[in-house]
Amino acid sequence: MTRLFGTDGVRGLANRDITVETAVSLAQAAAIILGEEARSRGNKPKAVIGRDPRISGEFLAAAVAAGLASSGVDVFDAGVLPTPATAFLTADLDADFGVMISASHNPAPDNGIKFFARGGHKLPDSLEDSIEAAMGSPKIAPLGSGVGHVQRFADAEDRYLVHLLGSLPNRLDGLTVVLDCAHGAASAVSPEAFTDAGAKVIVIGNNPDGLNINEGYGSTHLSALQAAVLQHGADAGIAHDGDADRCLAVDHTGAIIDGDQIMAVLAISAKERGQLARNTLVATVMSNLGLKIAMQAAGIEMIETKVGDRYVLEAIREGGYTLGGEQSGHVIFSQYATTGDGILTGLKLLAEVKRTGKPLHELVKVMKVYPQVLLNVPGVDRSRVDSDAEVQQSVRDAEDELSGTGRVLLRASGTEPLVRVMVEAADEGTAQSWADRIARVVERRLAL
Repeated sequence: MTRLFGTDGVRGLANRDITVETAVSLAQAAAIILGEEARSRGNKPKAVIGRDPRISGEFLAAAVAAGLASSGVDVFDAGVLPTPATAFLTADLDADFGVMISASHNPAPDNGIKFFARGGHKLPDSLEDSIEAAMGSPKIAPLGSGVGHVQRFADAEDRYLVHLLGSLPNRLDGLTVVLDCAHGAASAVSPEAFTDAGAKVIVIGNNPDGLNINEGYGSTHLSALQAAVLQHGADAGIAHDGDADRCLAVDHTGAIIDGDQIMAVLAISAKERGQLARNTLVATVMSNLGLKIAMQAAGIEMIETKVGDRYVLEAIREGGYTLGGEQSGHVIFSQYATTGDGILTGLKLLAEVKRTGKPLHELVKVMKVYPQVLLNVPGVDRSRVDSDAEVQQSVRDAEDELSGTGRVLLRASGTEPLVRVMVEAADEGTAQSWADRIARVVERRLAL
């Protein structure tokens, strides 16, 4: 049986995969599992709901609120806010759990439902499995005063803004920044945060209509931001995705700065200021080889996890680290957030530009980006990728030739019948050549 929860909550096409009935049932099941501790103390559970501005979020938020309130949960509706804001508010309100309705960087027809445990932390697989199992259990159905209230979380945005600004080591006065809000959840709060921090702000992609989220703007479509930075002569550009848990940047020349480069700058800065816990950065196996080399040069240990911000978060929590993230722009500051926060990341990056007096273009020179080629090989038996001798020999051949100047990563997709081939090398031609060669072997040996 297929598991309902994926790597980041329950996602699918709204009104087909994610229906009103699904939302109500999930909410009622979450009330059983995540509200158990409060009920054991004789209290009504409390939950925070946030959403991005896609049109389906309106009916799904209403359905989740109905499912929770009918199960005796008091609901605080935060409205349209970023995913990290919902996580923060769950902790700040001391709520029993939080719910975010978003499909992140996906197009408008998609949507998703994600839960946060007390403290704003992502749920472990075991709790997600318990919620899924509880969808088939009898529902909690209190009467009279036992029914939950649904109320507007009136100061939700203000609380989040105060939190963001309180995390800054210095103001941003004198800097000009272009913000691309992806017509998403950051459209109101991100410009306000950067303005309050002292920056001169130009905003694009900040007119959500429920249907245009991530359409031609945001962290997956950077050309509009690059053009705007050059047009306005800005010091930098910051791009969010639809739910604003990611941040990518553009320097004053229009060059793209990815999550690895952002982490390199911030990790070295944190070390210099004695704020990098255990002198360690947490990243994934997909991070660029240049990040690892930059960390070695700076005397910083780098721990690598499986791909997915949830694995970075797990490593951070288990090891007591303060900084980690992904190349995609999920950057986690465990002192201030329990998940990736694109607005916080952008503020921190520009604070470093202001603190050092160096342009972003100069700061990112601490890391050389190695050319990285990623190929997807579809229609193959991904279960045999680690056991096929010829496939593994092709990887060893590449690693032998690239020894010290590149690397190879072969990954089976967790959701599709395909294998991902990633090769890094000192030059793009070498990376492309080896990626093509390995992909051909995978295609020939593992074809379905």
